[in-house]
Amino acid sequence: MTDADAARNDRLRGHLAMALFALLIAVSFSIGHRAVNHIEPGALNAIRFFFGAIIMGVVAYTLTPVEARPGFFRPIAVWRYFVLGALMAVYFITMFEALKTTSPVATGALFTLMPFMSAGFAYLFLRQISGPVVLASLAVAAVGAVWVVFRGDLDAIIAFDIGRGEIIFFFGVAAHGAYAPLVKKFIRSEPVTTFTFWTLAGTWVCITLYALPEIAATTWDALPASVWITIAYLAIFTTAGTFFLLQYAATRIPAGKAIAYGYLTPTYIILIEGFAGAGWVSLSVVAGALATVLGLIVLAFASDG
Repeated sequence: MTDADAARNDRLRGHLAMALFALLIAVSFSIGHRAVNHIEPGALNAIRFFFGAIIMGVVAYTLTPVEARPGFFRPIAVWRYFVLGALMAVYFITMFEALKTTSPVATGALFTLMPFMSAGFAYLFLRQISGPVVLASLAVAAVGAVWVVFRGDLDAIIAFDIGRGEIIFFFGVAAHGAYAPLVKKFIRSEPVTTFTFWTLAGTWVCITLYALPEIAATTWDALPASVWITIAYLAIFTTAGTFFLLQYAATRIPAGKAIAYGYLTPTYIILIEGFAGAGWVSLSVVAGALATVLGLIVLAFASDG
């Protein structure tokens, strides 16, 4: 296999990782929307990151060669994990706060604005410049996302009728947008699994410090089974799983392209919510979601430059 073939296969694996990432994220919006009625966002995220970090820690330690294991618990430049952890803490707290007052489809649509932000942060942190085709596809998808957020209502767009939940989550999306290029900037010689574990640990510390009052006030033994199912899903799939997938992909494809797979999120959520019996959105909103998918298709075939 030539170096070019190896590089192409590496990029393909990065794209496949992010396609799975988008599906796992979409499910988390839907089940998270149902859980926030029973538990505060800080407490929910603290417990899911606690278990997620343990799961990822066991995986990372197992995959670490025996001779390198003594250094597993002595990471270099620990500050990196707290910077990334703080960004993720902002994202997840604002996501679940937003889900108290807005729909999974609207938050999923806001999530698709992340590639545009990530491309900007990639230039700021890495001097990574996106080509005109990439930027155009990001713009198309962003317009589709805005259309979904405003529920396909042109009058609402003109009046800038946006809810409190959407405003809160916008800042979380910006934090997540900064995350992907910083992963590429911060990762060193450690394996991706080890880097993922310590990032999860940093996120857990940041969220726990923020959520101590919520954690103390939560009656854990009175939570319904649905909340514990949500916690289990979030810990396994959208904590350990998506962190690994994002960090795996971010080292193989440009940050803007990696995060662009979030374009699939609103479409996934529309399907999940519809089949779950929560109702189907209007055809106008579906058109906005399809615009984000079109942006992804164009982006996938565009050159990295």
